[in-house]
Amino acid sequence: MSLAPQLWKDVERIRAAAPLVHNITNFVVMNTTANALLAIGASPVMAHALDEVADLAGIAGALVINIGTLSPAWIESMRRAGLAAREHGVPIILDPVGAGATALRTETCVALLTEASPGIVRGNPSEIMALAQATCGLTVRGRTKGVDSAHDSAQAAKAATALARRFACVVVASGATDFITDGSRSRFVDGGDSLMPRVTGMGCTASALIGAFAAVNTSGFAAALHAMGVMAICGEIAGSLSQGPGSFQLNFLDALYGLLPEDVEARLKIRDA
Repeated sequence: MSLAPQLWKDVERIRAAAPLVHNITNFVVMNTTANALLAIGASPVMAHALDEVADLAGIAGALVINIGTLSPAWIESMRRAGLAAREHGVPIILDPVGAGATALRTETCVALLTEASPGIVRGNPSEIMALAQATCGLTVRGRTKGVDSAHDSAQAAKAATALARRFACVVVASGATDFITDGSRSRFVDGGDSLMPRVTGMGCTASALIGAFAAVNTSGFAAALHAMGVMAICGEIAGSLSQGPGSFQLNFLDALYGLLPEDVEARLKIRDA
């Protein structure tokens, strides 16, 4: 059975409700991810001040924590926002940027996984494998290249599944093909375009969009699956219109804004893992 109708219902819900998505994210992608959320129909707020994050997390439709540019003050803001969101039942999405590259990044992610209990974790395959190694005892060959992946999603499937089971969450290992699992169900999402890795913040954009879908869908697995489906579809549309990374950025935002049900029906590629 096609999942396109269910995905499209979520898009309609986002456009109708304009859910507030609270992002504690990095300096590199704030503008990019805010525009992507606006294009899909959500309402972004990018706030990390310690004195307000708990209040915002309490009223948001979802909280997206992205550790891309860490500092001690930001780590405490992430922790406080995560605890407040958890208390209010607000979906939490963790983007473990660069996990495995440094002890600070890995330890911060492990602490957030333990204390805030995010419902969805989205990272590149190397980040997911590093977290599984740190928390599930898996042995991983190779390391992440800073914030880039040295592995593909198929290589990360075992680690993602172990991580999902360990923390009772949904895990997304994204790449040319995306792997999504809740520890028992697993799916691959195909699509996108080869220009996507050439544009900074596309992974961070995926995490932000998962936040928008999680704000309107109580199933974390469905929210992650639908968001990654939209990323793949809009990446494919944008790639067909673009001559390079610069035009791709613009065309990707336009594809999010102009997404139609027939685009979803024609281009959605989800398969069992």
